[in-house]
Amino acid sequence: MVDLFFIVSGLALLTAGGEALIRGALAIAKRFNISALISGLIIVGFGTSAPELVVSLDAAASHQDEIAIGNVVGSNIGNILLILGMCAVITPLTISPLALKRDATVMLASSILFIWLAHNGAISMVEGAVVLSMLLIYIVATYHTEKSLQSAPAQMHVEEGKEITQLPPSLWLTVSMLVIGLTFLIVGSKVLLLGVTNLASLFGMSQSLVGLTIIAVGTSLPELSVSLIAAIRKHGDVAVGNILGSNIFNMLGILGISAMLNPLTVNQRVTDFDQWVLMAASVVLLLFLYTGRKIGRVEGGILLLGYVGYLAANIVL
Repeated sequence: MVDLFFIVSGLALLTAGGEALIRGALAIAKRFNISALISGLIIVGFGTSAPELVVSLDAAASHQDEIAIGNVVGSNIGNILLILGMCAVITPLTISPLALKRDATVMLASSILFIWLAHNGAISMVEGAVVLSMLLIYIVATYHTEKSLQSAPAQMHVEEGKEITQLPPSLWLTVSMLVIGLTFLIVGSKVLLLGVTNLASLFGMSQSLVGLTIIAVGTSLPELSVSLIAAIRKHGDVAVGNILGSNIFNMLGILGISAMLNPLTVNQRVTDFDQWVLMAASVVLLLFLYTGRKIGRVEGGILLLGYVGYLAANIVL
């Protein structure tokens, strides 16, 4: 019961910390006239991955490589199959393929890159630096190609920043929210890792499995919140774009920084099974985006069934 309390408390702190950090960062951006494109692309698109970042960095620093990698891979699987599936079942997502094709292609490419890096069972510090540099190139290229705000992708990222409302009105509240958000993220990460490590040991579960499921879903709650709000507001591009941006940051940013902190050993179950589930989910999403203008309830149901099947396979394996 104590371990379960730690897990629930850790997830609650991570979720609250992520929300506070995003709102504080958006308020700072608005105060200093930072472009709406940057606010949507980086602060919201990547900011929703703050819990994953803190947990994976904490795990990497503690040499818990299975959790660090499992959190990234599991979050990306859950983002596509679980979160987008839920959003599409609740509200069919009408989308503009033009606005999303580039980011979807980069997301798929990042998954392929992970498979290539993990084939020898380890990701080195140098490889981590290369992966992180690819994220920086993506950000710079995106900004320079969209700074006129005329393209469909640019408009999508601008709208992404508008999904977060009720920003702190004053500077001291903004700073307080940033401090509180960072504190909650750090404390929540420590508490969560303590709870899941003890629980995994108690029930004989591998840390990799815990990272791929419990931690991955828990740290993805900010993505769920933003995407659900966007879906309910009929902003399908934003709902899908938030997931694509999060997955790109998870794979290129979080994995890169974690490997630079400590070389990561990739668990064999990830290379044998989970990375291929991620690849299949990415390909299916790409097909949905390229072949239609809507991810409807049928497609959402397919994604959700895929996630149920993934969990079932985890139990059997």
